[in-house]
Amino acid sequence: MRTEKVTSLDVAKRAGVSQSAVSRVFTPGASASPATAEKVRAAAAELGYRPNVLARAMVSGESRIIGLVVAYLENFFYPQALEKLSNALQEQGYHVLVFLAQPTSTAEGLDDVISEILDYQVDGIIAASVALSSELSDRCAEAGVPIVLFNRTDGALNVSSVASDNFAGGRKAGEFLLAGGHTRIGYIAGWEGASTQQKREAGLMAALNAAGMPLHSRGVGNFHTDQAQAAAREMFDRPDRPDAVFVGNDHMAFAVMDVLRGELGLDVPGDVSVVAFDDVPPAAWAAYGLTTLRQRANVMVRETVDILLAKINHIQTAPRAVEIESPLIIRTSARIPEGWT
Repeated sequence: MRTEKVTSLDVAKRAGVSQSAVSRVFTPGASASPATAEKVRAAAAELGYRPNVLARAMVSGESRIIGLVVAYLENFFYPQALEKLSNALQEQGYHVLVFLAQPTSTAEGLDDVISEILDYQVDGIIAASVALSSELSDRCAEAGVPIVLFNRTDGALNVSSVASDNFAGGRKAGEFLLAGGHTRIGYIAGWEGASTQQKREAGLMAALNAAGMPLHSRGVGNFHTDQAQAAAREMFDRPDRPDAVFVGNDHMAFAVMDVLRGELGLDVPGDVSVVAFDDVPPAAWAAYGLTTLRQRANVMVRETVDILLAKINHIQTAPRAVEIESPLIIRTSARIPEGWT
């Protein structure tokens, strides 16, 4: 049988205080004497009362909730980042509502997701691994809700962003493979609409162009396991296969390595070197030993939270684009050039 919901008035009667006193006790930053707070919390515990956060938000204009839009949860990087973001925001007194978007969502496809987030009266939004249109960013601005892009950049939008320096990372991967004596370097791209993908490939091409080396071959994995496997089969199941491949992220690289060794019988790195981007936990497993560019998630999360809270508190208004250096983590999946450790 469903019982009636306990209200703040019930708590006030039990504690012998006013209803406004109950509200002050459960409102962060509001003043209430220690004696009053003790009586109210004891009465609330006896009655099983929990304050209605959304109702309070409608009155105060502050929900203490951050909306987080995320995709690619099958990629180890994003569940890790989501956990770190949630913990960092909780330390600052905020809660996180997670909204899932399709990995290749167009800005139009995100409209319903953004609408739902705004319905929850969130104080801010973090958009991870999704694209935004100027219309959506303007809509958030009109609602007074700041937004920060996480692991995405878009110079055309008037929003802040935090990402790895993907161009420098891609160039570093290319220089590493060139230093290893490779002359037939291939690339397997992620989703072509992602800024991370575009900049990683541009960095690789900058390194190859500087060395006067053409890109040997190119495939598209769209950040999906099955598509990365198909791209690897097409690229390597032929006589003039690459002797090295830079893969757009670790998630695809694991699938590529499984095809190279398990299906095509190639030795990694004897026949082909593999380098990727992210440094998720399985990259260090002996089964892969993946040489990869590390995304420094702790630094990215700290920068993202600092920027968002500064905007919520009106400390910072101008957009910032933060790019964080990614170190190359050398393991066993690629030939190690002399002098590189």
